[in-house]
Amino acid sequence: MTLSVRSATIDDARAIAAIYAHHVLNGTATYEVVPPTEAETVEKIRMVTGRGWPFLVACDGSAVVAYAYATQFRDRPAYAYACENSIYVAHDRCGGGIGKLLLKALLQAAEAYGFRQMVAVIGGGEPGSVALHEACGFEHVGRLTGMGWKAGRWLDTVYMQVALGGGTTTVPVASWKD
Repeated sequence: MTLSVRSATIDDARAIAAIYAHHVLNGTATYEVVPPTEAETVEKIRMVTGRGWPFLVACDGSAVVAYAYATQFRDRPAYAYACENSIYVAHDRCGGGIGKLLLKALLQAAEAYGFRQMVAVIGGGEPGSVALHEACGFEHVGRLTGMGWKAGRWLDTVYMQVALGGGTTTVPVASWKD
């Protein structure tokens, strides 16, 4: 296994869509119930990278085996320094350290962009995702009970958070006037 992490391109859309489709159809980490198409995935990659936000893939050789990206947590200006992550590993590659490698790279890329906080919104409180985020320094900051209905049951949503760079100890590099 030769793992590498690089920025995603639209040429990765098919592999990304396939990875996500498995999780949509078979898991509870996402509350989507219909997988996005390859074309919708291309638009997602364009939207994220077009804003300068990180969108990364982990590859084993040339095969994409996981992806992760960060987007602004909410669209209001005061949230400009807070991001939410999304990370998905191919179902047959979970548990081998790919997620940790990729999430660490995403943390670095998000910090380089200028984000100061990263939030993980973990559907279904998935134990593997919670453990991955804990291993990368995230702390539990909340749980919303019964927020999603999927797979015939109510699912909780777990919130985890980690500071990036100076976190809240310093003023961001580029700020706006209040």
